[in-house]
Amino acid sequence: MTKLALIRHGQSEWNLQNRFTGWVDVDLTEKGVAEAQLSGELLAAEGIDFDAAYSSVQKRAIKTLWYTLEALDRLYLPVTKDWHLNERHYGGLTGLNKQETRDKHGDEQVHIWRRSFDVPPPQITKESDYHPIHDPRYAGIPEADLPTGESLKLTLDRVLPYFDAHIAPQIKAGKNLIIAAHGNSLRALLKSLFDVADNDIPGFEIPTGNPLLIDIADGTLKVTAARYLNAERAKDLPPIK
Repeated sequence: MTKLALIRHGQSEWNLQNRFTGWVDVDLTEKGVAEAQLSGELLAAEGIDFDAAYSSVQKRAIKTLWYTLEALDRLYLPVTKDWHLNERHYGGLTGLNKQETRDKHGDEQVHIWRRSFDVPPPQITKESDYHPIHDPRYAGIPEADLPTGESLKLTLDRVLPYFDAHIAPQIKAGKNLIIAAHGNSLRALLKSLFDVADNDIPGFEIPTGNPLLIDIADGTLKVTAARYLNAERAKDLPPIK
């Protein structure tokens, strides 16, 4: 049985401030660090021999992975960081307070932007400091490939081809992996692994700093079991098909 651990980063500074974060590289709060450390301790208690790890290129995910690997005493594991695992890009909503945005645009419109499957937020402009062309970590990526405002569908269109090309072959080869990423990039993986319908996937929440441990049949991508390691902070999971 192959093991895959999915970890949403611990609480970030903008999670705490209730702001749309997306691709802004904010840090973990003290609570976020504690969640990341607990994440590692929970995984360590499982006694799994992990082979490699993946994260986005955003520090809140990278640091969550650090703390996890430290608790596992596996800081030496090979780690791949890739922007395709980044959070959904919130476009022109980036940096805005969520409640103030509701007050301005109405609860229904904000709900559509946040929870619909295929309606993107307003696009961010190049004049914004939050546009990815201003971030040196994306300097080698063609501008046309950089998102400027993603729906969940567009996030899936970015995440899943990377997963299929680079991570899925490792799982099929029997490698036990950890992926530390974000609510929406992990939601994309959840949709693929559990074969969740388009209209259903926005409803699944992934708690911060609570590893989702997935059992996968050897040589396949077929999920046979899944559970959050901290049962008190668990969220509903899709049915296993």
